[in-house]
Amino acid sequence: MRAMVLAAPRARLRMEERPDPIPGEGQIRVRVSACGVCRTDLHVVDAELPDIRYPIVPGHEIVGRIDLVGPDVATHALGDRVGIPWLGFTCGNCRFCREGMENLCDRPLFTGYTRDGGYATHVVADARYAFPLGEAGDDVALAPLLCAGLIGWRSLVLAGQAERLGIYGFGAAGHIVAQVAVWQGRSVHAFTRRGDLAAQDLARRLGAVWAGASDEMPDTPLDAAIIYAPAGELVPAALRAVRKGGRVVCAGIHMSDIPSFPYDLLWQERQLISVANLTRQDGLDFLRIAPQAGVRTETTAFPLDQANEVLDMLRNGQILGAAVLRP
Repeated sequence: MRAMVLAAPRARLRMEERPDPIPGEGQIRVRVSACGVCRTDLHVVDAELPDIRYPIVPGHEIVGRIDLVGPDVATHALGDRVGIPWLGFTCGNCRFCREGMENLCDRPLFTGYTRDGGYATHVVADARYAFPLGEAGDDVALAPLLCAGLIGWRSLVLAGQAERLGIYGFGAAGHIVAQVAVWQGRSVHAFTRRGDLAAQDLARRLGAVWAGASDEMPDTPLDAAIIYAPAGELVPAALRAVRKGGRVVCAGIHMSDIPSFPYDLLWQERQLISVANLTRQDGLDFLRIAPQAGVRTETTAFPLDQANEVLDMLRNGQILGAAVLRP
């Protein structure tokens, strides 16, 4: 197999030849056909997440077909197309797992962070954490659903029944969630980097009723806002944009420091909450709803060996929609 490997903090990924991995008990091996490039991959490469063990293969928006099945796997078969997400294992025994909050497990494993991921030709995964994808849809188009879509869905659920919804950061997750929100009958307001007219145009094409820069105020107070961009300064901006009793959801795994802001922005029962990871039920729910909502991902595909260049583009805000690597 071949893999793009991160050997040290903030190093450039390097292509390596490795022995083909062998799945253990309860595991499957997947031949990767597409792997989305997520902002969390940048946080791994840039050493912004704790306890990274090197070397590591990034990537957690994986679509591929099973080409080897380990012992005691009854849920999947050779040739099945599956999706492998960020959450790769939970202990099942801690308080959070027992209480239905496996996304907060005390002893989890995460694909492309604490176990090798999909910037490769093959990956081994726990069969319990691989979603059946069926045969409908293109591999490249499906890949961003495995994180941008799943985290987007969880954050949308946590936003509640907001009729007027703000989306800060209109990238991979934002452009997927906007389509679901419009299908649900919500009014979407999209916030982008100043001058990112391409993202604002995409938002309008996907049904947003308003699109502008993240330092602008929307044309009406919002019921809720979701922040996908990892910029802490957007928190007070979003609180300023929501109505009394409104909710701001921080959907990233990492964010720059939130600046101090006057209590008046939080007062009147505004809420500020975060999203952590996902549950398998989130995945099942979203993958059922996405085709009903007619979700279409805006993607650009790149060869696997261009992973470094693609990460640079993502870091600089040069990706419209989502980027996907193809081995």
